[in-house]
Amino acid sequence: MLKIAYDPVYAHPLPEGHRFPMLKYELIPAQLIHEGIITADNLFSPELLEEEIILWTHDETYWHQLRDLILPPKEQRRTGFPLSAQLVEREICIAKGTIDGCHFAFDNGIAFNVAGGTHHAGTNWGEGFCLLNDQAIAANYLLNKKLANSILIIDLDVHQGNGTAQIFENEPRVFTFSMHGANNFPYRKESSDLDIPLPDGTGDNEYMNILKRALPQLIDQQKTDFVFYMAGVDVLATDKLGKLSLSKEGCKERDRFVLEQCIKNQIPVQVSMGGGYSTDIKDIVEAHCNTFRLAHDLYF
Repeated sequence: MLKIAYDPVYAHPLPEGHRFPMLKYELIPAQLIHEGIITADNLFSPELLEEEIILWTHDETYWHQLRDLILPPKEQRRTGFPLSAQLVEREICIAKGTIDGCHFAFDNGIAFNVAGGTHHAGTNWGEGFCLLNDQAIAANYLLNKKLANSILIIDLDVHQGNGTAQIFENEPRVFTFSMHGANNFPYRKESSDLDIPLPDGTGDNEYMNILKRALPQLIDQQKTDFVFYMAGVDVLATDKLGKLSLSKEGCKERDRFVLEQCIKNQIPVQVSMGGGYSTDIKDIVEAHCNTFRLAHDLYF
């Protein structure tokens, strides 16, 4: 069964200016249920993550500043959110959903987190609406629990996974691959194990040609036994923040190729949804739902 982490805390409460893009966290599962792709049985609500596991990835001082709501104002501004207990709860719930998803992926081949993809959070900083790095936390969990030996993080959000790159810069068991807009946030990039910066306006054909050259070779070279996939839909031409020019069909083919590579190589994959900031919420929801539809068709 396809298992999907979802909790109402993903969408609430958030500052007024951020509620529009966060609507997708409610609309995605509702649309999938409406279509009959999933039922309520496919959804699970994560509990809160234990502090010990957070500290396998994030600096203790930084975590305590978040937990105790004493993060300095300058650092709060860097995250893009005013700090609150509800926001911290949301982040640790998302991280737990990604960890739980790993276990479901071992059982079923794939699992999703409706939220997640908080790849701008580094060891001791939050940035770009990311406070705790869910996939990095989950990767360290797999390593510490000896559930995986060679992890590949495929980050195809339009923004570089700078926090993920920094967290694993000295960890040879985790290979970080980020294919992103060259002229986009974050303007100070970190060094992933493989970065492919794309020029503004990159469209479907060029994007897919690059991905098809890079990904199979990476999987083969790294002898990957677990994949984390960051499936941001801010690569769409309609995205307000993206600067790339993929169509919804091109974005869907991107997802199809990634998932088919995981199936071909019998590698379990956990998918976090990442960014999406198109003007019309329908474009965001449709592009994200395509990823779930593909998983349903390919795996179940």
